[in-house]
Amino acid sequence: MKSLYLPPDQWQEPFRLEGPEAHHLLTVLRARPGTTVRLFDGHGRVGDFIVRAAARKTAHLELLTQQRPPRPRREIHLAIGWNKASRRGWILEKAVELGAAGLIFWQASRSQGRVPDQPKEGWTDHLVNAAKQCGNPWLPTITTVPEGPDEVIRLCSNLSNQASLQASSQATPESGNFLIWESASPSDLFDPGQLPSSGPAVLVLGPEGGLAENEAQSFIGNGYLPRSLGRSTLRWETAALLCLGLCYWSIQGGASEA
Repeated sequence: MKSLYLPPDQWQEPFRLEGPEAHHLLTVLRARPGTTVRLFDGHGRVGDFIVRAAARKTAHLELLTQQRPPRPRREIHLAIGWNKASRRGWILEKAVELGAAGLIFWQASRSQGRVPDQPKEGWTDHLVNAAKQCGNPWLPTITTVPEGPDEVIRLCSNLSNQASLQASSQATPESGNFLIWESASPSDLFDPGQLPSSGPAVLVLGPEGGLAENEAQSFIGNGYLPRSLGRSTLRWETAALLCLGLCYWSIQGGASEA
């Protein structure tokens, strides 16, 4: 069954699908009244609906069943130094496919260009299209940080604090922050088995030009463990994909978890 996206603020009666998603359902898929469709809201909620009526640009739906599985116990947040890369959309798509909980684009001293004050509207389209393809009901959050490491550290500290408040006393989330740094010793390889088994974990990467020494020391001084991805110099998007791939493999049971 094809999946379509209904934003969480629209997940309420009367259920309507409008805009590009309605166009895809009614014009591309040629759905008619009586057709059953599946919708997701990007916050883990998935529902089966029946099309009750169809106008040119709107589908009126009736909810049949819905499910909302619990969030994954481990949440991987990737903080990436801003870069003018044509592959940014590719990173967004892979973040959904590989189960990232969040992406943080931050301004580094060697960033190419300026990170926008707010995420761009088109970035959500990349996330949604990837979710439709892979079936992941969770869309990662996207945050832009026009400041440097101090603001990233503050933001990630808030993530850990929020997770602690939400957790029960029987399942207090662990903390795990890593600095993926080209100057880390190649023998100190990033091991996904060192990630906490629950709660948020943050992996920080620099921009295409790498981290400045003072930026790296800011993270290290705040408890981020420096780790290497090997002896090769990897491109911005390759390093991001490798980190997410290793974490995904670990979560799937391919590696031992802490």
